[in-house]
Amino acid sequence: MVPDKDQHLAKKARMVAVVIAVTMLVWLGAQWLGGKLGLPSRYAFLLDLAALAGFVWSFVVMYQIWRDTRRKD
Repeated sequence: MVPDKDQHLAKKARMVAVVIAVTMLVWLGAQWLGGKLGLPSRYAFLLDLAALAGFVWSFVVMYQIWRDTRRKD
């Protein structure tokens, strides 16, 4: 692989790792805070959907990274 391509893929992988970590921390914190504040369950479902969107995006980008590493140039 070309070094520029390796750097690009590494940057994408780091971004995915950060998104997964931040999504999980925000989701856990929001669930905890929502329970402490007694927010309605509809907000919990909204937060769940937002977290799922972040994880789905991460998996799509991970698949793109995997596909790019398998491609022969």
